[in-house]
Amino acid sequence: MGPLDGIRILEVAGLGPGPFAAMMLSDMGADVLRIDRASAVREGEPEGIAAEVLDRGRRSVGIDLKHPEGVAAMLKLIASADVLIEGFRPGVMERLGLGPDVCRDRNPRLVYGRMTGWGQDGPLAQAAGHDINYIALAGALNAIGHAGQKPVPPLNLVGDFGGGGMMLAFGVVCALIERGSSGLGQVVDAAMVDGTAALMAPFFGMTAAGVWNEERGTNLLDGGAHFYDTYETRDGAYVSIGSIERQFYAELLEKTGLASDDLPKRMDRDSWPKLRDRLTEIFKSKTRAEWCEIMEGSDVCFAPVLSMSEAPSHPHNRARNTFVEIDGVTQPAPAPRFDRTPGAISRGPSSPGQHTDEALSDWGFEPETLTKLRDAGAIR
Repeated sequence: MGPLDGIRILEVAGLGPGPFAAMMLSDMGADVLRIDRASAVREGEPEGIAAEVLDRGRRSVGIDLKHPEGVAAMLKLIASADVLIEGFRPGVMERLGLGPDVCRDRNPRLVYGRMTGWGQDGPLAQAAGHDINYIALAGALNAIGHAGQKPVPPLNLVGDFGGGGMMLAFGVVCALIERGSSGLGQVVDAAMVDGTAALMAPFFGMTAAGVWNEERGTNLLDGGAHFYDTYETRDGAYVSIGSIERQFYAELLEKTGLASDDLPKRMDRDSWPKLRDRLTEIFKSKTRAEWCEIMEGSDVCFAPVLSMSEAPSHPHNRARNTFVEIDGVTQPAPAPRFDRTPGAISRGPSSPGQHTDEALSDWGFEPETLTKLRDAGAIR
């Protein structure tokens, strides 16, 4: 099942964006085999493994990539793989003897996906970093937050997952499509700085056009506008309003009882703080449930601000099965959706090395080879 059915992917285990890309590709039907460190393999089933949502859908083998026979085993896997994903600092895979040139000598059709924060080259390529640093350098972090206050990290959604893992998955699929005509693989250099910069494209455009102010919290989409913001309700919950277009704004005024008032024009930026104060007072007059009864499903562009524990129970999310439960853990379902070849979660998360014998056998290793590798300490 899934549009990537038949594609074989090797994922060198890592953190954050690499596993997210592998999860997305697995959800779409690819056979993704995670290569965990042999030293990470433990006897029995580790506690809490079902909660490792980013690791769902893949089998795991334990291979020592610092052992010569472990490297040889990896190269044997690479010979029949379509894609390899790794998330080390630049040069690490080369030092292990598994860099792109070596791997493509073994398999010219291999798509070699590389996930880093800063990229494979540049002055910062070897520096440590995290999501907050990458989105800061790309100009995204400075734009997020309230006016007159410090920037607010948007979880690690923008760098790790949007600009990182999702861009890597996109790049891998693009390279697979191109391989269909050229017959050759290529290296995908997915850097979180680059991906975050791409996500910022419309804001660079609006800044160039003179309709976006670099002072955060003063613009149309950053909480500066009173009609694109969140408001506290009487019960201490919150609702979100996105009444940007004229007709949607008119409905907002009608449903809040402001339609008959003599108000400043919608796009009069000097009046936005005053209008926000009016809406703040109005929204605090009713509970979130009462505002849902009034506005949900209307053209106000409205939604309650739900917590992660609340979101799966919302009627819209239930109707679309936006969330699923795997091994007792509620988590997002595969996305996007396909009408002929829908994605699916093939299995829950795997512990390191859980499928070493099973998966390596499926990938062409003979029993005596597995015994030899295990005796040598190259697999576990």
